[in-house]
Amino acid sequence: MKATKPEGIAERIYRQLKQEIFDFQLLPGDRFSENDVAVRMEASRTPVRQALYALEQEGYVEVQPRSGWQIKAVDFDYLESLYDLRIVLELEAVKRLCALPQEVRPLPLQMLKQFWIDSPQLPDGGEVASHDEAFHMTLVEAAGNTEMARVHRDITEKIRIVRRLDFTQRPRVSATYHEHGQILLAILDRNIQEAQTRLHDHIAASQKEVRLITLHMLHLARNTQRL
Repeated sequence: MKATKPEGIAERIYRQLKQEIFDFQLLPGDRFSENDVAVRMEASRTPVRQALYALEQEGYVEVQPRSGWQIKAVDFDYLESLYDLRIVLELEAVKRLCALPQEVRPLPLQMLKQFWIDSPQLPDGGEVASHDEAFHMTLVEAAGNTEMARVHRDITEKIRIVRRLDFTQRPRVSATYHEHGQILLAILDRNIQEAQTRLHDHIAASQKEVRLITLHMLHLARNTQRL
């Protein structure tokens, strides 16, 4: 059996730790050592250190002198700025989609309509969060500017941990289906003003929830994940 390269092990650890942050298994303020992770991941400390340095560069963890590593606190001002940028990108994407000739019906939009309007299903909050991300990324990608799509994907990943908290309550799940459907119908009707207004209000509602998040809510989310 061919041995796994250290880079591959570091990548596995990196992805698993990041997913644990997104799933609220690791919360802001949680402390741990490289050895703790190495034992848990059944790996040596070298790939663990590589994975942690990568996460540090992305702003998820920070090293504490003489006390190991710590999950970074949520920077809500930074998240607010990311939401503002996200709104700018998505409004521009909607403008471009609405400007397409009436006879042009991009396949990605048709697929979104099938999922969110024609045959809607209401999965749990975690699944809705993933589908919600896909909805918004598809809108930007369908607009045809690859650099806009790249920046939007980066923003999507950075706000994922708090965005998922928006779907821990059932009313937000139902509202998301309704709001996505209204946005799509406005785009397909080439109604720029309505599409942009509905999209702006939809994102603003999620942004408002971010302001209400507390560490207590994060702990509740972690307890829910364990059930």
